[in-house]
Amino acid sequence: MVLVSLVIPTMNEEETIGECIRRARAVFEEMGIEGEVIVADSSGDATPEIAISLGAEVVRPEKLGYGNAYLAGFARARGRYIVMMDGDLTYDPADMPGFIRLLESGRADFVIGTRLKGQIEEGAMPALHRYLGNPLLTGILNLLFGAGISDAHSGMRAMTREALDRLQLRAGGMEFASEMVIEASRKGLSIEEVPITYHPRRGASKLRSFTDGWRHLRFMILYRPGPFLLLPGAVALVLGLALTLSVLRQELASELRAHSLILGSMLLIIGYQTLLSGVYIAAFGKTYGVEGSGWIARILTSYHSLEKELLAGLAFLGGGVALGLDVVLRWRGAGYGSIQEMQESMMAMILVIIGIQTIFSAVFISLLLLKSGEVNGR
Repeated sequence: MVLVSLVIPTMNEEETIGECIRRARAVFEEMGIEGEVIVADSSGDATPEIAISLGAEVVRPEKLGYGNAYLAGFARARGRYIVMMDGDLTYDPADMPGFIRLLESGRADFVIGTRLKGQIEEGAMPALHRYLGNPLLTGILNLLFGAGISDAHSGMRAMTREALDRLQLRAGGMEFASEMVIEASRKGLSIEEVPITYHPRRGASKLRSFTDGWRHLRFMILYRPGPFLLLPGAVALVLGLALTLSVLRQELASELRAHSLILGSMLLIIGYQTLLSGVYIAAFGKTYGVEGSGWIARILTSYHSLEKELLAGLAFLGGGVALGLDVVLRWRGAGYGSIQEMQESMMAMILVIIGIQTIFSAVFISLLLLKSGEVNGR
């Protein structure tokens, strides 16, 4: 019976894949366990031929992508424990025993190697990743999901078969690394870290610092839109509304009133749009299958009603058009000369913009929720 399945995603790793597989098999022999090596390959070089020649099973993912490669490999894995590792020898297969022993002891369901608490060899990790990108994204992930780890983007991991079956993994790109940690934390898995050594990569790196970093952040926003969009949007909306109303109620100098009204209008519109963006993402999260994306998001999407939101949007739009027409009529009455109708003009603009946003948002959110079957007419 296979105890350990080592899954390795590869793309043009002919220079290192052979040594990686040989080292892994040596570890299996030293530990006296039966292990298999599965290479999820999307190469255009001799990587798959080398892997097959060394007894590895090679699978071809249907789509390109880091996550797609692992999903294809997991589907073929037969082991009780699943180990993940890149095929470029940045991670050493000799570190696997520490992962496997933690799983065997029952102390952990999911083990992740930490480079930041281990050793990073010279030239292995750019300073931007080591001191800014990785710590920042890991900190955000810990804050939002309580994972309690130091290196969320380490590519060397291991988990039990039962843990893998509980994780709802579907991300096809680099965000797969974040999805795995988020899911493990949300599902209450026991997570442990093992200090490891990170070695310089042989050959050109496939990482794209800012693009991959954004993909990880974007994925966290999908799970938790509240801190990123809903709360900031609500704050800006309230501040803008308060400032706008205070200008309309107070007798201030005309110049100060105009500037304050413009600022209040800007905050109000930006806040409303940001808030709606958070609702969009929460609605998309439901169709994507994300559960429990925050209580604010759940409330906003649960009480979504296309009919009521359309009526509200039409009311805002109608009010704005009415105010706008009143300004035009006064302008005509003044012979199309200079008039002092700044407040009414700004309010007309605000109401029209909010009305249009509300109408299109109601339709868009309803379309997103169609797939999840949560559209209602309340």
